[in-house]
Amino acid sequence: MRRRPGSRRNLATSRPADGPSDFAAVRGHRPLRLLSHNIQVGIATHRYRDYLTGGWKHLLPSADRDRSLAAIAPTLTHFDIIGLQEADAGSIRSRFVNQAEQLAELAELPHWAVRVNRDLGQFGKHALGLISRIQPIQVDQCPLPGRMPGRGALVADFLWDGHPLRVIDTHLALSRRARDWQFDQLGVLCDVPGYVVVMADFNCEPDDPGMQQWCIENGLKLPTRPPLTYPRWRPQRAIDHIAVSQSLDIRGTEARPIGGSDHVPVAMSIALPSVRWHEPTGRETDPADTARRTSQGMREGDKD
Repeated sequence: MRRRPGSRRNLATSRPADGPSDFAAVRGHRPLRLLSHNIQVGIATHRYRDYLTGGWKHLLPSADRDRSLAAIAPTLTHFDIIGLQEADAGSIRSRFVNQAEQLAELAELPHWAVRVNRDLGQFGKHALGLISRIQPIQVDQCPLPGRMPGRGALVADFLWDGHPLRVIDTHLALSRRARDWQFDQLGVLCDVPGYVVVMADFNCEPDDPGMQQWCIENGLKLPTRPPLTYPRWRPQRAIDHIAVSQSLDIRGTEARPIGGSDHVPVAMSIALPSVRWHEPTGRETDPADTARRTSQGMREGDKD
């Protein structure tokens, strides 16, 4: 059930603009900062019964949604690449606003892309979103197999200190069988030169056999201590992850509530394998990024 990237009819991106074409131009040798967030179209969920009492917000606009997205944006400013799941690309419930574009503008980040997974017209445009500090070299999309149509992947290719960097944003199925099909397709998308980052609501724990096999087959790894991300009000499960190439150095990983959703976003900082900063003591560190991580509450010590 393997497919190559398909039609671009479900894909929208920001307009091309002048600016840096390599993350090294904006980050130097400092780590890249990544964030993956299932935003549940901006609906804040505080307890299980909110799924019932607030279900109407999946169809109709809400002032709570606007406040929730406004609360997310200031945090996004600190990151270089943001992957969004369960965004809306412009329908009644979002007041016909593309939420990825809206968040990019609020966070003053210049580049965004959207892949519509399920197009219900004015009643909903279920989408993936990608926001970045520099313009991708290329953006594409790919449908993912499943028992029901409506899953896909958003694929963006960048340069990082001259090295190819592919970033994949996706949201996998609840069914284990469908996820295994989707892992198989993601393997095709990961089979490229350079480095790979996959950020997603995987809907499975890190010890899931399908996820473990996928990581092994594609040379990917997860943090040694994946944070708990669901449900937001009392996280008990680690189902939102950022997987990266084995050779990349994971400098820190954290899950920390921002804005409104039913998931806690995952933040990660990564460095190229050849990049090391040294204090006089000889301890490896990046002083500038350490300050930023401290202000953001990111943990150090999550090393692979």
